[in-house]
Amino acid sequence: MNKAVLLLSLFAVATFTGCASKKEEKSEAGKFSVTSPLLMDTTFTKEYVAEIQSLQNIEIRAKVKGYIETINVDEAQHVSAGQTLFTIRPVEYKAELTKAKAEAKTAELEMQNVKKLADKNIVSQTELAMAMAKLDEAKAAEAIAELYVSYTEVKAPFDGTINRLQFKVGSLIDEGTLLTSLSNNKEVYAYFNVSEVEYLDYKSHTLNSEKNSATLLLANNQTHKYIGAIETIEGEFDKNTGSIAFRAKFPNPDLLLKHGETGKVQMTIKIENAMLIPQKATFEIQDKTYVYVVDENNVVKSRNISIKQKLSNLYIVETGLSANDKILLEGVQNVKEDDKIQTEYIASKKVIENLQLIKQ
Repeated sequence: MNKAVLLLSLFAVATFTGCASKKEEKSEAGKFSVTSPLLMDTTFTKEYVAEIQSLQNIEIRAKVKGYIETINVDEAQHVSAGQTLFTIRPVEYKAELTKAKAEAKTAELEMQNVKKLADKNIVSQTELAMAMAKLDEAKAAEAIAELYVSYTEVKAPFDGTINRLQFKVGSLIDEGTLLTSLSNNKEVYAYFNVSEVEYLDYKSHTLNSEKNSATLLLANNQTHKYIGAIETIEGEFDKNTGSIAFRAKFPNPDLLLKHGETGKVQMTIKIENAMLIPQKATFEIQDKTYVYVVDENNVVKSRNISIKQKLSNLYIVETGLSANDKILLEGVQNVKEDDKIQTEYIASKKVIENLQLIKQ
């Protein structure tokens, strides 16, 4: 029995010694790559969900009541400014105009007769003034009748594309009835919301007279082939969202973009003296990002950092590191807090350049 216990004890000691030796061999044999954060000016692309609106988009409504006599356009048709789109039966309005013209002519003749009599002091100046007022009233009625006749021809106020037609020929419509809408899509606006922090960053790097360029990513993940520009920023923040609306303008000569479409505006953001580190040098615990900092004694210490922006293969660090820190580049999963390791330093510029080559 004592022999068995003794043999087991010797075996345990041998096993423990062997494991310890292997662990020591592993830590001595392997060198861990370390690097430092790189400070440099850089840019990144930020995407914002955008709503696309036509340069001009209006409702075409009837200004008079009547039956639609002709429809001279079709849906999705391009029309020119001044082109007649609809005709509302004008017979009744033309009859009113004829009547108004006749009344205006009669009033003019009466006024001329009264004037002759007033010049001879046969009638008073008051009667002349009344006759002149009656003439003015008749002319105003004639002008209104002419206006109503003109309203029977519904014309395009600008070049654009006709949208859905709401009625057919013969339909009886009232004044104010929506007939269709018209969109000028030769250029479009893209409206998107920006947070307060991003707004302040944008303004701090942009002159008032500057119009920063932007690209537009469409719903099919294809980029609109025409470059746009940030034109305006709204005058106040939305209290509910804490954001402010930007407006970008994009050329659209092919009329590909339509009013009400959606997309993503892509802006190139400049960051001066950004602190860059490789993404692979980080690890996460409970939604927090950490790196292993290696001190002057080659002892590993974890440190929480905050990320300003994620790039391809890289992070821009906002807080938690300095340019003089050395961070573990490779083997993050193979070390733990307070491990002492052997290191091999790789220049940060070389590390970043290699990562950028991988990206390409």
